Amino acid sequence: MIVNLKSTHTISEDLLRLSREASTELTSLLHFWSTEALDLKNGGFLGEIDGLGNKNNFATKGAVLNSRILWTFSAAYRITKNEKYKEMADLQYQYIINHFWDQKHGGLIWEVDHLGNAINKRKQAYAQGFGIYAFSEYYKATDTEESLDYAKTLYHILESKFYDTKYSGYIEALQEDWSRINDMRLSDKDLNYPKSMNTHLHILEPYANLYRVWKDKSLKNNIIELLSIFQNKIIDKKTGHFNLFFGMDWTNKSAAISFGHDIEGAWLLHEAAQVIEDKTIIEKVQETAVKLVDLTVEKGLDKDGSLFNELDGNVYDTDKHWWVQAEAIVGLMDAYVINPKQEYLDGMLKIWDFIKNHLIDRKNGEWFWRVDTNGQPIARDYKLGFWKCPYHNSRALMEIIERIALIKNETL
Repeated sequence: MIVNLKSTHTISEDLLRLSREASTELTSLLHFWSTEALDLKNGGFLGEIDGLGNKNNFATKGAVLNSRILWTFSAAYRITKNEKYKEMADLQYQYIINHFWDQKHGGLIWEVDHLGNAINKRKQAYAQGFGIYAFSEYYKATDTEESLDYAKTLYHILESKFYDTKYSGYIEALQEDWSRINDMRLSDKDLNYPKSMNTHLHILEPYANLYRVWKDKSLKNNIIELLSIFQNKIIDKKTGHFNLFFGMDWTNKSAAISFGHDIEGAWLLHEAAQVIEDKTIIEKVQETAVKLVDLTVEKGLDKDGSLFNELDGNVYDTDKHWWVQAEAIVGLMDAYVINPKQEYLDGMLKIWDFIKNHLIDRKNGEWFWRVDTNGQPIARDYKLGFWKCPYHNSRALMEIIERIALIKNETL
């Protein structure tokens, strides 16, 4: 949602060019996923394609990957009305219901094998959140009431099973029957603490999407509380960055800065505030969003305009990850909408040029996971996998297309 454009924005040829190029790349990206990524033998989508395009027909499949695919094709169909994308969304919707939905306990399990049989039934709050994101988007695109019912069910699960009534916020994980679990980590690289910035960001995001189609008072209050949690518990009062991991009482347990999450969170917080249409909250969140973007640009940009991955102490992870660059485009565009400074626009265009020149795989399709400081892809990273999906890059392209279209309409 973009507001108050007419008096402050003009449409430039650079933005029009960006919109055309984003549309072309979105078509190319979704063509890869609707052809190369399909699992023609076992149904749904493959679990892995390596960096050179080789398909692993025996790879496991994760709830996050599959939910993000459903969100992607649902959103693409809603925006473009391309029937091919609806066909993909319909296919993926049925696959998730048939293979990831826990018929006994409810909710989404974590992982299935290549045949679709459950192999890890743990319940991550993060996965339930992405289920809400996908089911609510599928409902927005197709008016399928059953999908909205699934989204509401997952919302109630998060509130009844994962919400911390003592300290607020949501715990990371539970067993399949909702009993406690010792290892709460989302992935092997994460710290084993009961709360994280990442999970809360990706609960706020689906809650906002669900609220667009279900104006429930309790859901609105949950969104308001989540925005308060970010403002008062997750954002570090000294540095202005997101802290990443927490104890139950919100004691900070990490020191690293994730530039991608900072700039992604900036626009997602702003989006959630706009969805609930509270002017006071919007103004406060806009200040936070711009500050997060400014800090990211100040500390995280390389000389070529691309964004480093992380900063831990004084040590930079200088790789340029696909999702970080994608989120930076939207974050800078959103900052430009809030405060139309030329440097935001210039920064967004520079990152887009970096993506075109280094991250898009012109030979095998999709985007490389990451490139090094010389812009060379790291071949061992997979192209499609448990954490590599079309969600970040396709969403960035769709956000840019829609936002530029709104600016163009407002300036006519």
